[in-house]
Amino acid sequence: MKTKLLHAILPALSFFMIFGAFPCTAAEMDEHLTRCSRLEDDAERLNCFDELVNRLSPANREVTSSTIEKKAAPTVTTEGTNSVTPDREALSVMERRWDMRLEPRREGSFFVLWPYRPSYFLPVAYNSSPNKDAALDFDPRAKAMHNEVKFQLSFKVKLWRDIIRSNAVKEVIEKNTGIRGIDLWVAYTQQSFWQLYNSEFSAPFRETNYEPELLLNLRMQREIPYLMGTKLQFINFGFNHQSNGRSEPLSRSWNRIVANVAIERPFSPGKADSWGLLAKTWVRIPEDDAGDDNPDITDYMGYGELWGTLYLKKQRFAAMLRNNLRSDNRGAVQLEWSVPLSAIHRRLANKISLYVQYFNGYGESLLDYNKSTNRISAGVMLADWN
Repeated sequence: MKTKLLHAILPALSFFMIFGAFPCTAAEMDEHLTRCSRLEDDAERLNCFDELVNRLSPANREVTSSTIEKKAAPTVTTEGTNSVTPDREALSVMERRWDMRLEPRREGSFFVLWPYRPSYFLPVAYNSSPNKDAALDFDPRAKAMHNEVKFQLSFKVKLWRDIIRSNAVKEVIEKNTGIRGIDLWVAYTQQSFWQLYNSEFSAPFRETNYEPELLLNLRMQREIPYLMGTKLQFINFGFNHQSNGRSEPLSRSWNRIVANVAIERPFSPGKADSWGLLAKTWVRIPEDDAGDDNPDITDYMGYGELWGTLYLKKQRFAAMLRNNLRSDNRGAVQLEWSVPLSAIHRRLANKISLYVQYFNGYGESLLDYNKSTNRISAGVMLADWN
């Protein structure tokens, strides 16, 4: 039993060991210094630097005072007013997550892990209507408990920045289409449902979904007329595979061609607060009838979903809506709220957030794609960890 529990818990906690072990990396420290240097109010700027010092490990506290002073000192413009000269462009949430800098990073951003979808660990994930038709395959007598552990690991890697290398060709493309650059990304998401509290049947994993993607991202970063600073940030296209790696009769899988469009509007200095919309659409790649584990999956999952996200005063609010656009009106809604631990107390972790999630509808997992789920979950989520 102990061995099984050890093997079960390792994948659930691995991303916290990898991404949460270090309180402050050099890149993160530099970004924090830059953010502090942009603050015009002296008291706010001092508090910002104090917060950074409190987060540093003893080894990293050997940052020289000259570095801090250089970042903290305001510059004086020709008009004689205090101003800040940032050493890097201010980026919104979407621009940071998709590395949409006008100039590539000096330190390089290739083959670096970037956040994709939320990565979280939810020890409380209560489902009021568990799927009783799909028995746990390790024991036909076993039934799923209402409460289980739900966790997700999701990241992406940039394989190729600026596929079009010729400046002349890029200028023609930008002039005629508005596309500022084209990047190639690969992404991976793994979501698991773990019956940790089902000790009678050795706490099995009820379901795990594996979802690799290949995405061609078109960087737009264009203001939309008459929408008060709202930008069309990106359009991407790609291939998505999702499966649960199970044998019959519990095997589920499908392949899709996906297309996503994102708009965003920052509304605070430094672009820390913003709202965004992400429209995700897909077309399923047909399979032969004999090999199709779930021929009616689009009847429940539809052909797209809409995500809305609001970042406000360090909090994150998100909502997902999905519908099959048919008379039977099958779909799903997911609501999310998170806040960094550091917002509760400045000495707590800045990269880990308290996280609450509510899901109602079809398709929470592949195994349950045709069963309605009503679940409330709570735990922790990794913030912008890149």
